[in-house]
Amino acid sequence: MLIGSHVIIYAKDAERTRAFFRDTLGFANVDAGDGWLIFALPPAEIGIHPDPTGGRHQLFLMCDDVVKTKADLTGKGVKFTQPVTDQGWGIVTAFELPGAGEFWIYQPKHPLACRPAAKKATAAKSRGSDAVSGTTRRTGRKGQKLRDAQQAARWKARRKR
Repeated sequence: MLIGSHVIIYAKDAERTRAFFRDTLGFANVDAGDGWLIFALPPAEIGIHPDPTGGRHQLFLMCDDVVKTKADLTGKGVKFTQPVTDQGWGIVTAFELPGAGEFWIYQPKHPLACRPAAKKATAAKSRGSDAVSGTTRRTGRKGQKLRDAQQAARWKARRKR
């Protein structure tokens, strides 16, 4: 039974690429060992497009407003490599992925096959910088520390038996 998908990005500078996903995009991650980060992705879809040569695959991240997303990422120092264009099926642009070439984002204009990720809670921001939403607590870096501590406690309890 299929349980999910695992996307691989081959990068000339994997450390820079991982740092970008962790620090700039804020993707939750786990350390698979020796700093090898595996990132959680937002909900996903697969679109099958005709191509005369076939065998080509491309990863896009979806957003709800490509112009706003571009402005937000530009404010974080991201360099865009393609203009915003309407392709009919979506509004697209691309940016420089540090250490790994060009990466695409788009605002879909088609019905979605997946449920979009929930928007981040804004209430946590108003409570102060130490407050985090329940989603961040479970999936972010602070959540990872909590999960690691819980796992260590379970292992410790097992050794006592």
